[in-house]
Amino acid sequence: MCKFVFSQINENMEQEVILNEHNKQEYPPMHTAEHILNGTMVKLFGLERSRNAHIERKKSKCDYPMAAALTPEQIALIEQTVNGVIERNLDVTVEFARKSDMEGRFDVSRLPGDASETVRIVHVGDYDECLCVGAHVKNTSEIGHFRISSARYADGVQRIVFRLDAKE
Repeated sequence: MCKFVFSQINENMEQEVILNEHNKQEYPPMHTAEHILNGTMVKLFGLERSRNAHIERKKSKCDYPMAAALTPEQIALIEQTVNGVIERNLDVTVEFARKSDMEGRFDVSRLPGDASETVRIVHVGDYDECLCVGAHVKNTSEIGHFRISSARYADGVQRIVFRLDAKE
């Protein structure tokens, strides 16, 4: 189990919070970029967050059910929006809450059946928030430049493959 220790504000005492073990260790800049991409797809197109993502150091992908393929202009807008968020140098913070209090705020049906009662919410500044146990950067300034290297559409699913380039 992953264990996180945090201070309870009301009781001024430390309490150990136990979260479910995470099944792999993502590359924090790429994983945080995925959060921003998901938030962007929600905001620009009204989509759900990707349910099928593969996050790696060199390149990553997210799949989104869509009625039609993204246009080149939409792909450029996604890149521009994600990079604009990164350039805001937003702090990435965490919040702990009871899973039972998150219904209506998050899609808790996406959590594993054995998810702990305590969940961790990751905030990318004021831009995005989601339930997550993965590794993230402390500030978006650590991410680099987001680039969509390919986008393909098949069978109602838009796949976006992306990379991070070093800051210029």
